[in-house]
Amino acid sequence: MNVAIVTVGDELLVGQTVNTNAAWLAEQLTARGCTVDRITTLPDRIGEIARVVNEYHAEYDAVIVTGGLGPTPDDLTMEGVAAAVGRETVHHEAAREWLTEQGGYSADELAVGTAELPAGARMLPNEVGVAPGAVVDSIYVLPGVPAEMKAMFESVAEAFAGAEIHTRTVVADEPESALVDRLQEVRERFDVAVGSYPGETVRVKFSGTDAEAVAAAADWFGARVDRIEEED
Repeated sequence: MNVAIVTVGDELLVGQTVNTNAAWLAEQLTARGCTVDRITTLPDRIGEIARVVNEYHAEYDAVIVTGGLGPTPDDLTMEGVAAAVGRETVHHEAAREWLTEQGGYSADELAVGTAELPAGARMLPNEVGVAPGAVVDSIYVLPGVPAEMKAMFESVAEAFAGAEIHTRTVVADEPESALVDRLQEVRERFDVAVGSYPGETVRVKFSGTDAEAVAAAADWFGARVDRIEEED
């Protein structure tokens, strides 16, 4: 299952807020066997949200959009997602009912726009906040507040599944430039993904759906480098 992540918020683009949501979602999706092919951050602009979500909706099995939910003037994500699929935002009675009957709010307390979702969307209750999320076709719209986003993602996590990914990591005590020949050869010999991450040492990660192939690639490579340690 190939997934694209879209995070929305001017505060992310100016460095005011660290984009922890994207990293957390990518980790969760990868652990569930999904492949995250895109992580994109967008400003609070309907046109930009609509353009990118429309493109990713056509290209990937699912799109997760976080941030920009609520009734304030800069909360434009629902409108952008609605435009991406050619719909309007409309009053969603199920969202209003959940907020008033289970969320603990009275109708008078709800700001205009709180219960407006793209037409035909499935409402996702916000168990730890106010603004509801939504599912529109294969687009999942979640809040930007990390605690709210995590709780809402858990409510739809079963929709994201793929083959189990196995990993092995070899930590080499050589410069990455010196490993180029062996990195190339291990890629040619084994049908696994190989990633190298330099720092004081070089962490070489092997991953794939075939546990035996991953183990064989890590063992082959580990036997041919100055190795410090091997991690699972």
